[in-house]
Amino acid sequence: MLAFFLIIGLSFLMMAGTLMNMLGEYLFSQRIQSDRAGLEKWAVQAAGYLTFSDAAGLDDTVRRAGAELGGRVLLMDELGKVQADSFQTALGRRLDYPEVASILVSGETADYGVHSLETGEAAQGENMLRFAGEEEWVSYSTAGIVSSSHVIGVMMLVSSVRGLMQGLSTVQTQMTVLFVVVAVAAVASGMIFSGVLTRPIAEMTRVIRRMSKGDLGARVAEKGSGEIKQLAIAFNSMSEQLEALNQTRNQFVSNASHELKTPLATMKIMIESLIYQPDMDAELRTEFLGDVNAEINRLSSIVSDLLVLVKVDSRSSDLVKEKLSLAEVVKDAQHRLQPIMDHREQDIILKLQDSCDMLADKSMMQQIVYNLMENAAKYTPDKGKITVTLQRMGKDAVLTVADNGPGIPKESQPHIFERFYRVDKARGRESGGTGLGLSIVQQYVNLHDGRIRVQSDVGQGTTFIVELPLNKL
Repeated sequence: MLAFFLIIGLSFLMMAGTLMNMLGEYLFSQRIQSDRAGLEKWAVQAAGYLTFSDAAGLDDTVRRAGAELGGRVLLMDELGKVQADSFQTALGRRLDYPEVASILVSGETADYGVHSLETGEAAQGENMLRFAGEEEWVSYSTAGIVSSSHVIGVMMLVSSVRGLMQGLSTVQTQMTVLFVVVAVAAVASGMIFSGVLTRPIAEMTRVIRRMSKGDLGARVAEKGSGEIKQLAIAFNSMSEQLEALNQTRNQFVSNASHELKTPLATMKIMIESLIYQPDMDAELRTEFLGDVNAEINRLSSIVSDLLVLVKVDSRSSDLVKEKLSLAEVVKDAQHRLQPIMDHREQDIILKLQDSCDMLADKSMMQQIVYNLMENAAKYTPDKGKITVTLQRMGKDAVLTVADNGPGIPKESQPHIFERFYRVDKARGRESGGTGLGLSIVQQYVNLHDGRIRVQSDVGQGTTFIVELPLNKL
């Protein structure tokens, strides 16, 4: 901010200097044009007197010219010798000023210069303001006297530029003061405005510090308008997402801990029974060991599913796409699940209307289809019916897995893809589910740019619909 204000101040200073130089050049240009016009008029009148060496006429002409032009007027012949002087002090002297030589030697018609009265030093015209000191500076304006197309002499006007320079100096001082006042006002108003502008950002910084200390519920006020308000809205949206993500993480850790603790507690009770009852009936001992083995398998399944989800969340699960037939994947899943369904006397009906050849990750497609069909088998009652439909709709393959189970309540449907969520927790554990299967299915479908949704009514069964893009082979 200080650098910004410094740039503003320097800009004002440069602007003031530039304007003063432009003003000085303009005033000197006007002075030169005025002197030259008046001098050339008198040079024309003096041409006849100089041609005939009329001293009285020359003397009268330079005297009247000096009175009109407000300065000293000298008239020189073609050799540079003064023939007439309105001050009558330089008669007969030869003047070798550059302004005289440029006419007599170089052939110019008029010239102009500024000189010091004390040293005779010629001034440079780039910055006239430096001549405004105590030293006296005068201007030399010359014009050629022409007769019969030949230069026969020079008329020179010597006038003081002190008044002009003092006027410029006064204007410079006033403009400098004005620009300083304006610059100070601009800096002051800029600081006030920047304070107003940066106050929401400062507040946001304070909120960020609070969030960094663990207060994810902190929010900023959505005040004002324009970009600052949009930034506040975006920041609050991000904060809400972070808070929701943190709550989801905490819930996930809590659920995972509970899911892991339950089989461990069960195994601990069984193993302690085996330890403290050495004379336990052999059949009961075998049953206990079978239950321990089942719980171990359940723990292994939970850990495997968790590792799959962690891999997907970390974006380290790369798709290995290959040509496959989704219909064949459905048939393979049906073949693997057939013994379980036969045991429960469940009917499975396949309606494969298209092979749905596609480029996809085969292992993920197998997991999607198997999890949905296994989930349907778990929640379909004995002697129930499961219908799997596969068809091509436009550029998508649509897989539908429907059952005639108990259905899912409307209030539970938005949560069924959440990790460890079960509509009926006790029944879910009895069936051996981990509560992660549908979450894995959703993640794999998303990786293939597909969509999954559920349709269900209590007592009317459940239907899962998966739409997967058929990539060009």
